[in-house]
Amino acid sequence: MDTTPQEAAQAVALLQAGIAQREVALRLRISRSSVQRVYRRYLETGAFDCRPGTGRPRAPSAADDRYIHLTVLRNRHLNAVQVQQSLRDERQVVISSDTVRRRLAERNLTPKRAATGPALTVAHRRARLEFAREHRDWTLEQWSNVLFTDETRVSLHGSDRRQRVYRRPGERYSQCCIEETVAYGGGSVMVWGGISLTAHTALVFIEPTGRTRGLTSHRYITEILADHVVPYAGYIGQDMQLMHDNACCSCGDPVSTRRQHSYDGLASSKPGLGSDRTLMG
Repeated sequence: MDTTPQEAAQAVALLQAGIAQREVALRLRISRSSVQRVYRRYLETGAFDCRPGTGRPRAPSAADDRYIHLTVLRNRHLNAVQVQQSLRDERQVVISSDTVRRRLAERNLTPKRAATGPALTVAHRRARLEFAREHRDWTLEQWSNVLFTDETRVSLHGSDRRQRVYRRPGERYSQCCIEETVAYGGGSVMVWGGISLTAHTALVFIEPTGRTRGLTSHRYITEILADHVVPYAGYIGQDMQLMHDNACCSCGDPVSTRRQHSYDGLASSKPGLGSDRTLMG
């Protein structure tokens, strides 16, 4: 790949300062042959620009390159084929998807597996910002009164995400390159736990009961709050704060839960439980 005039000028300056070609290539993240070519061209022409080519001209113009770049920056989930179709429909420029990938690579934009995260609404983002502003000046003593809890489902066989393997051509179906699967995912188990500044609760396995496999509001109160949170409140002290997520089991209707499960008495047995808070949506 051709170097830009800026890269060429930097390479020449480093070489004239006595730095080895290998070190210059590492610093500028270009190949050693590119460094040699840039310096040879500078000695012959005294310029940093590439010589005029005699082959087929560059297919997309500079404006088309900017369109490709900005289109991907505005929507990072587009693939090269979609950008190619957009360029054809909007600017009547026909290029291959490989050309799109090369133009994006020139801007250091390469496809990667997307990181995952919870879907956040405007209300969620506002709540998180308010939480951060409210607690940014908290001391360690204040945080020591907080019990953070959460529940999660764990796959019993393998990972829920696609795995990558290193293989040679023709090894796609070699035993060492196959990720074994189990019908219907092999099942899963739900667990609950909590941590504070200096200790943690026991890891609680949520066993399925009848037709209900998850953690309901009733089970959350009777099996989690009563059996684990309330005893743990005595360890933290009277100023304990319980922070949990917004899962349905943690945010059941307070009137019905108090009436049906005596949640009011449960809360009053440990005053710290009354400061129940929700952690950032």
